[in-house]
Amino acid sequence: MDIINYTEEHGIFRDTMRRFVTNELIPHADEWEEAGIVPRSIWQKMGQQGFLGTSVPAEYGGPGADFLYSVIAIEELARANLSSFSTWLHSDIVVPYIVSFATEEQKQAYLPGCVSGDVITSVAMTEPNAGSDLAAMKTTAVEDGDFVVINGQKTFISNGINCDLCVLAAKDPSEKNPHAAVDLYLVEAITPGFEKGRRIMKAGCHSQDTAELYFTDCRIPKQNRLGDKGTGFLKLMQKLQQERLVCAVVAIAAAEYMLDITMRYCRERTVFGKPISRFQHNQFEIVEMATEIKLGRTFIDKLVVDHMEGRNIVIETSMAKYWMTDMAFKVADRCLQLHGGYGYCDEYPISRAWRDCRAARIFAGTNEIMKVIIARFMGL
Repeated sequence: MDIINYTEEHGIFRDTMRRFVTNELIPHADEWEEAGIVPRSIWQKMGQQGFLGTSVPAEYGGPGADFLYSVIAIEELARANLSSFSTWLHSDIVVPYIVSFATEEQKQAYLPGCVSGDVITSVAMTEPNAGSDLAAMKTTAVEDGDFVVINGQKTFISNGINCDLCVLAAKDPSEKNPHAAVDLYLVEAITPGFEKGRRIMKAGCHSQDTAELYFTDCRIPKQNRLGDKGTGFLKLMQKLQQERLVCAVVAIAAAEYMLDITMRYCRERTVFGKPISRFQHNQFEIVEMATEIKLGRTFIDKLVVDHMEGRNIVIETSMAKYWMTDMAFKVADRCLQLHGGYGYCDEYPISRAWRDCRAARIFAGTNEIMKVIIARFMGL
């Protein structure tokens, strides 16, 4: 019996998205890798097909679909070697902050565009000297009458170039409690004082536009704060369960893709008169990877169901995030090795997959931080 019970509607959605990915995305992937960004027109095409913001309620322009639609969208991108096209960051990590915490007026203003692809979002937490330790951030938000004045710098912001709307984490410098000082704010890219810096050149995820963001006396209305003052850190913690689960889903789907293309390659590639899949060492490598991936898939599917049922699985998603991303990179490295010299050439897809999956062990909280979190929950 399957852990996840997909409906016929889920199947239709997967088939539709797979055709879209095959026809509209894969043919242009190399072009976007070279450009370092996915054109906004593609985001709009994704929106027109109903692939963005699938969980957004109908009253704000979305389908109000369950989390399985998000899982399907994530998997289809990862299985096409397009996991760096981070629509999942927009749809399943940033947009939920707006759905959960924004005012009714803000939801009406922003969510329809998030669904259509006309509004691309980012979340700005990381700073040059504050990554996993969010309480150490230096970006300030100082109230001035009906406005809040923001000053600071963010870095490694995915969708940083394309973004129209940023969910920004900043601190009230007058608040001595570092956690109570943090709040989240909605900042439009057109706001004076909000400047997008250079596109960061990365080892992988080349088509994902990653940038530095600067805020210099950036004045926004006080009502752009998400929720009550001093609750930003709690909001971040509340949403990290889904963020880490999303990262784990990306990782397991990428691992499945890498093993699939490697098995095909090993069956076709001939050495010493026989396919390299017939060599015992290679068979053992493939079997070991397949076993770890199967175990990972079972764990992921269980967590998806638990998450949809509203269970508290902070420990388990932290486990999944670190283990899945570690496992995916090991799979990538072993698969590249089985490709031999060809695997190190960009004309073979394993090369890009190997580069791209490395970053997952760092973002959404490093894997070392995941272990710290787990240890604390275990009372260690």
